[in-house]
Amino acid sequence: MATGTNSLELVVLGLLKEQDMHGYELKKRMTESLGLIMHVSWGSLYPALARLEAKGAVKAVEANPSIPKIPMTGSLGGERAAFRTNVEALRGSRNKKVYGITEIGSALFDEIMNDDGDVDEKSFAIRLAFASHMDPEKRLKMLKDRRDMILEKVRSSRRNFEKKRFILEPYVELVLEHFRSADSSDLAWIEELIRKEESSNPDPNTELLVAREIQDNIKN
Repeated sequence: MATGTNSLELVVLGLLKEQDMHGYELKKRMTESLGLIMHVSWGSLYPALARLEAKGAVKAVEANPSIPKIPMTGSLGGERAAFRTNVEALRGSRNKKVYGITEIGSALFDEIMNDDGDVDEKSFAIRLAFASHMDPEKRLKMLKDRRDMILEKVRSSRRNFEKKRFILEPYVELVLEHFRSADSSDLAWIEELIRKEESSNPDPNTELLVAREIQDNIKN
């Protein structure tokens, strides 16, 4: 899955699958839920919405703003002012374009989510954030593919370390140790996710086989 356009479109479609939203709400939700993964500016969000709308993946839907009740103050002037305020708020809400996902959009969301191409760390995190929409088998495959990629990083790091022909600077050693520790942490985390996924269809041999596979791959 591409890390740029497709990632942003995936996030937009995933959020719109939950509910219809206008641009401001979409950006707010992205910041609150995925702010640590990706930064989205207005300059990238609205072009993405325009692309999706051109594809027929999203469409403008009818906004249903709630109309606040006008408090009965006993003052005719005060009630008129409150009425004018509510009318302006209603006009403002009507001017906001509310987006909803279409059947084409749902199909595009599934296509991006189930793409078996190379997935980098950011794309994996985004797909995992919306993994509840995936078929269980696809979700498990995605997790196992990620585990295999981390295992390969661990093996490669170990091979490179064993082949080194000179003494590294102390701070270089610290940096490498940091990344090795991060990989080990990621591996433990992803393995726990796999264990939870497989617990829905328990196999008494699965956990033992997985543990042995990890140990063998790290040794090699």
